Amino acid sequence: MSATLIEQGTQEPGFKRNYLNTDHTIKSWLLTVDHKRIGVLYLIAVTFFFFLGSIAAAMIRYELTSPHGILLSSEVYNKTFSAHGILMVFQFLVVAIPAVLGNFLLPIMIGARDMAFPRLNLLSWYMFMVGGSLILLSFAMGGVDAGWTFYVPLSTISQTQISICLVGIFITGFSSIFTAVNFIATIHKMRAPGMTWFRLPLYVWSHYSTALVILLGTPVVAITLFLVVVERTFGFGVFSAELGGDPVLFQHLFWFYSHPAVYIMILPAFGVISEIITCFSRRPIFGYKFIAFSSLAIAFLGFLVWGHHMFISSQSVFQGVIFSLISFILAVPSAIKVFNWTATMYKGSVHFSTPMLYALGFLGLFIIGGLTGLFLASLDTDVHLTGTYFIVAHFHYVMVGGTILAYLGGIHFWWPKMFGRTYSETWGRLSAIVIFAGFNITFFPQFMVGYLGMPRRYHYYYTEPSWQFYHILSTAGSTVLGVGFLMPAIYLTYSLFKGKPCGPNPWGAKGLEWEHCDSPPITENFAEPILVMDNVYNYDPAADSAKYENEEVDMLGGRS
Repeated sequence: MSATLIEQGTQEPGFKRNYLNTDHTIKSWLLTVDHKRIGVLYLIAVTFFFFLGSIAAAMIRYELTSPHGILLSSEVYNKTFSAHGILMVFQFLVVAIPAVLGNFLLPIMIGARDMAFPRLNLLSWYMFMVGGSLILLSFAMGGVDAGWTFYVPLSTISQTQISICLVGIFITGFSSIFTAVNFIATIHKMRAPGMTWFRLPLYVWSHYSTALVILLGTPVVAITLFLVVVERTFGFGVFSAELGGDPVLFQHLFWFYSHPAVYIMILPAFGVISEIITCFSRRPIFGYKFIAFSSLAIAFLGFLVWGHHMFISSQSVFQGVIFSLISFILAVPSAIKVFNWTATMYKGSVHFSTPMLYALGFLGLFIIGGLTGLFLASLDTDVHLTGTYFIVAHFHYVMVGGTILAYLGGIHFWWPKMFGRTYSETWGRLSAIVIFAGFNITFFPQFMVGYLGMPRRYHYYYTEPSWQFYHILSTAGSTVLGVGFLMPAIYLTYSLFKGKPCGPNPWGAKGLEWEHCDSPPITENFAEPILVMDNVYNYDPAADSAKYENEEVDMLGGRS
């Protein structure tokens, strides 16, 4: 994207202190209103919660290698998979890309110096940490046994620490709402001169769509979970049938948010993939407006399909057919994105750097997750598959295979921009391959064991010992997957101290963050206000490819 400084300063940007070295004290970080530092704080926090959720996942997989269980009683097993789901969904998947990469990059991508509401941005991080702390406190005080969905009547009669956990999730939800308000206000009001709506990077479009979903959906689930706390505390009959409530009402309210929440997790991932594919294909993105409007279409249609989670929950057949048809229609905008990404790569000069390998891995896993979702959108097959490990596999292919691979791809893509240091391309490419292989070995067998009838959330299956083979294979794959996740944690941390310093644009990418911003950025992002002069993704395939080949993009041992 071409841009120019409105007033050229006499001081070179390189002489200005960047956001990392303005003040090294802990107090300066904890009281910062710099969106870049807040993004780094979120990076540290979500990595911590991901680590705890992964420990719970490892315990689950080890327990399932035997039909009779190994370590955990049924009660402890219930608490373990509940902890895994709660941490991964509410403390990682929903917030990882928007809170980390969105906070860091969104103002820079639109030519702004910060978020519209910097103090609200810091408050959102503190609310996220307070909510996460309450969730961990509930685990330490005895745990939660209602799963991450908190279905009633189990969540209203359970004697575990559900109320404390729900208050934590309630607070975390409002952290997301504050972030969404900030994103929308920033995109509307803080764009640089010349940054029209159709010059916005697709990454910004995806976050704008996500923010709309958060604003419309999160208050619904927050109030729903708060009503569960009220019922548990005061005995009001909101959802419990014995008190005059309606347990199906909880499912309607919960899934009215929680299916759009799937797109809160995946829409930002779409934005990351769009940026990576156009950069490493050295071509302008194919069908820019189609991809942009498909994000808005997903945000809208996502609110109309909650009923496909309730095909067997007292819903009429007519309602089921309507929700099924809308669910099939919802697959169209996602398919548009996949086709357009494929068309972008077609005849492009594709470079298989680490971020691109993660993007290709995302495409493979997301396509499998999307296609298997059609089985669950179909009324007749869902009746057989719901409540089985087929659901577990589908969900992880979309959420883990989609969101986490896109998150890792984005971290690797923008890591040099965030910290001004490069990492080993050799180790980066290896980690992408290991994670892709480990993920498929872990979750593809679960499609098969789910089709055979293995219920989810069960850890005793001694009546069907033939299922053990699939669980052992899945556990072996999870070990490979764990190694794959550990590798980036090691070499990225190493790069912070020993990585080779890089220039502003090591990938030869387009965009304000690459072409007009230091690595790492200065505190004000840009030395002077800028004027956007050209369209986004203005690649010249021949010239840019030659330039890319001659640049040093190697990071401690890859190609240079």
